[in-house]
Amino acid sequence: MEHHNKLKKSVQIQAFKYPNRLHYEWEADLIELNEQYAMVACHAGRKFHHYTKQKQFIMPYPSIEIFFFEEWYTFSVSFRENGEMMHYCNVAMPSRLDNGIISFVDLDLDYLQEPHEDWKVVDEDEFLHNQQTYNYPKALIDGAQLGLAKLQQLVAAKQFPFDGKINVKKYESVL
Repeated sequence: MEHHNKLKKSVQIQAFKYPNRLHYEWEADLIELNEQYAMVACHAGRKFHHYTKQKQFIMPYPSIEIFFFEEWYTFSVSFRENGEMMHYCNVAMPSRLDNGIISFVDLDLDYLQEPHEDWKVVDEDEFLHNQQTYNYPKALIDGAQLGLAKLQQLVAAKQFPFDGKINVKKYESVL
């Protein structure tokens, strides 16, 4: 895998649902790549193709997103015009980067924080439903639960990427 810092290269992001159903996709600019993760900048006004809902959305806010290659989650922080931030983490199988496409398998559970609200877990019902419907293997269920637990620990301890170092001032030149 290539190791660069401060890249600016367009990449496609693809989220799948288990086992291999394209769920949604969008474009972003790769701004950092190392052995642990790919970090991207997503611009306001980007198109978000949601295949499961058969709709296309325009995303109104810029964001910085991180796709981890060994962790069972993704990270996103959206920057609102009023300076507020929304954090959104997908519990997911470890991400992959191949031929300019970052992909991951979304495992339903999300951990998020809306402005002025506490962190919360959402879509637990979807996770339980899809375990049955798509016959999730035990290793997949265990990985998802461990990924969520690690996210909760990182938030509580204010560790990367929840340490406040990812902010609009630091990244405004790429957003």
